[in-house]
Amino acid sequence: MELSKYIDHTLLIPDATEKQVDEVIQQAVDNHFHAVMINPYWVKKVSEALKGTKISTACVIGFPLGANTTRIKTLEAEDAIANGVNEIDMVMNIGEMKSGHYDKVEEDIQAVVNVGHASNKIVKVIIETCLLTDNEITKASKIVAKTGADFVKSSTGFSTEGATVHGVELMYDAVKGTHTQVKASGGIHTASEAQEMINAGATRLGVSHSMAIIGK
Repeated sequence: MELSKYIDHTLLIPDATEKQVDEVIQQAVDNHFHAVMINPYWVKKVSEALKGTKISTACVIGFPLGANTTRIKTLEAEDAIANGVNEIDMVMNIGEMKSGHYDKVEEDIQAVVNVGHASNKIVKVIIETCLLTDNEITKASKIVAKTGADFVKSSTGFSTEGATVHGVELMYDAVKGTHTQVKASGGIHTASEAQEMINAGATRLGVSHSMAIIGK
C-alpha cells in the first residue's frame, strides 16, 4: 500500500526552527505526502512554499489542550485561513467533554467547523482519546460527526498516549455511515503500525516519523 498519500507530515514541537520547517516541506514534496502539518505561526511560509503542488498546508488550532475559548479558536482558524491554510485540526474542549457538558463541546466544535467550511477548508477535530473512556470516545466521535467535521482525530501527540488500534476502531464505529472520517495521530513510528491504523478504519495518519514509515 502507498502509505505516503495517507500522511500528514507533522512538525509541532515548540522549538521547531525555520530550517526544520524547510526540511519537512521538502520531504513532503519529494515523497508526495498528503499534507504538511505545522503550528499556526508557520502557515504562511508553508502555504507559499507548497503553491503549485498537490500537497495541503495544515495547522493545529487550540493546541494542544483545547482549553481556549471558542472565540479564540475561531479567530485562530480565521487567521490560518487568511495565511493560506487548507486544513485545520482543532482540539475539542476536553474538560467540558469529561464534565458531560456535551452541548458546550458541540458548540465549540461547530463554531470552528462553520469557519472552516465557509472557506471550503477541511476541518479535523482532535478528541485526545487517551484522556477519555471508551464510552466518551464514542460519544465525542458522534458529536464530531454531528457538526459535519471532516475528520475525528485521535490525539495531539502531546498527552499521555497517542493513537491506539482500539481507539481508532471505536472512532470508526461511531462515525461509520456519516461524512466524517478518522485520522490516527500520535505514536505511529513504523509502517506496520501505520497499516494497523488504516486497517482499523483510519483514512489519514498524523505522523512526525514519516520518513521511517515509508522506509527512508
